[in-house]
Amino acid sequence: MRTPYYQYDLGILENTLKSIKESTAQHIDWHVHYAIKANANPLLLKLIKEYGLGIDCVSGGEINVAMENGFPASSIVFAGVGKADWEIDLALKSDIACFNVESEAELDVIAERCAALGKTAHIAFRVNPDVDAHTHANITTGKAENKFGIEIPMLLPIIRKALDNPCFAFEGLHFHIGSQILDMEPFHLLCQKVNALQDLMEKEGIKLNSINVGGGLGVDYVNPELNPVPDFKQYFSIFENNLKLRKGQQLHFELGRAVVAQCGQLITKVLYVKQGTVKKFAIVDAGFTELIRPALYGAHHKIVNMTSDGPVQKYDVVGPICESSDVFGKDEMLSEVRRGDLIALMSAGAYGEAMSSQYNCRPLPPSVEK
Repeated sequence: MRTPYYQYDLGILENTLKSIKESTAQHIDWHVHYAIKANANPLLLKLIKEYGLGIDCVSGGEINVAMENGFPASSIVFAGVGKADWEIDLALKSDIACFNVESEAELDVIAERCAALGKTAHIAFRVNPDVDAHTHANITTGKAENKFGIEIPMLLPIIRKALDNPCFAFEGLHFHIGSQILDMEPFHLLCQKVNALQDLMEKEGIKLNSINVGGGLGVDYVNPELNPVPDFKQYFSIFENNLKLRKGQQLHFELGRAVVAQCGQLITKVLYVKQGTVKKFAIVDAGFTELIRPALYGAHHKIVNMTSDGPVQKYDVVGPICESSDVFGKDEMLSEVRRGDLIALMSAGAYGEAMSSQYNCRPLPPSVEK
């Protein structure tokens, strides 16, 4: 097999999906959508579909991929701050379940496209609840300074505008506060914000058919072998015990990383071991073209030498890209590294293959089932 490549353990993915299903089974009005931006590999989508998840999309391309892989349009929700006209048209013609509308300007354009196509758009408004998710600044989405959603003081007039337009079927409110959230307190705070907004909507005579709390649950990048499946029971229980849903309301979730991160590994081969004056480098054939998270977010994936049982030594594990940020880990303690060894970058199922690029004219990595 040509390296680097992505390797997926469908057993881990199936255990993850089973846990999601078991944790939500008693709630017929709960719906889990997979955030397809995390990984759109058909190998994974097939199993995700079998377990009955819907799809959360943020582009027209993702809508097409979801439908091409058998997900019904009625299970698709569509978010994103910059929906292009052609993407809106695609979603309308496909009769997707719901647009998560992120601004008044977007609402106006959807209304124009509805009128032009003779369609009705089911919409929810994405609310920016000003909740700090205590995660990396680049993946925090629920603070007032972020580009996502409509701030609470601006919300009521926009909802009333939608209610007055026959092009729209208003469904409810949508939230998403960030990604890789391991501290559960932000989810408690989100519930408080949702409850307060529900009370406000009732006082204003506005009916909400659905609440969408997004996703954001993180995974264990430090000890993935010990924790291959996130604690979905704790996550879902927060909403079960703290959200004050109204009778008949639907509750929607949009989980991405938590579904697929732990089932994927990036496998790369050691090209050279380079001894410097102060550092020893393990130079591998994968770079940030295959896994950009360390360069983009300062993220760290556990690194394992799969083919050596030699004495443990210290290495900087680096890629071949002509950029100083092409580093997977510094001062990594690995079994003695030799040319030709296979190195696994763990927990790479989410935002790995999906964010791959062809910088330096490199080919995209293939993928295999473990």
